[in-house]
Amino acid sequence: MKITLPLALGLAMTTAVWAATDLHAGHHAGSPPGGAPAARKPVSFPPTLKAETLANMRDHLLAIQEITAHLADKQFDAAAEVAETRLGLSSLQRHGAHEVAQYMPEGMRQLGHGMHQAASRFAVVAQEAGATGDVGPALRALSQMQSSCVSCHAAYRLK
Repeated sequence: MKITLPLALGLAMTTAVWAATDLHAGHHAGSPPGGAPAARKPVSFPPTLKAETLANMRDHLLAIQEITAHLADKQFDAAAEVAETRLGLSSLQRHGAHEVAQYMPEGMRQLGHGMHQAASRFAVVAQEAGATGDVGPALRALSQMQSSCVSCHAAYRLK
């Protein structure tokens, strides 16, 4: 079966939305709605920092949505720009990562850093897709980036 770009992007977005819905409802990523709640490790942040962090995570979801729309429109440079500036390593200062990191357990910190690295890798791969016209590697890189998000949300929760 040949997977077309719109089908692949639709599947990616459905998976991201399902994972986000499950995680915010207290379910393990990948479990069907109504499944058993996951045993996620609670992490304490100061109230203001918790609110800022949750807003940043919502912006991450919005950035992924924008990236997916850019890929669907074959706007590879725009997808790369959103990934790098909003999710990539160059976004760490904008998000106050140094301040937030001190409250994270080591595993959470590693997963978060891995997501930022994966976003920067995606940005490069998306630009290459603009030159080659092959969106497959960009979709794989986007999936790897989202995998970091899903893994972290499945393991940790802010309390």
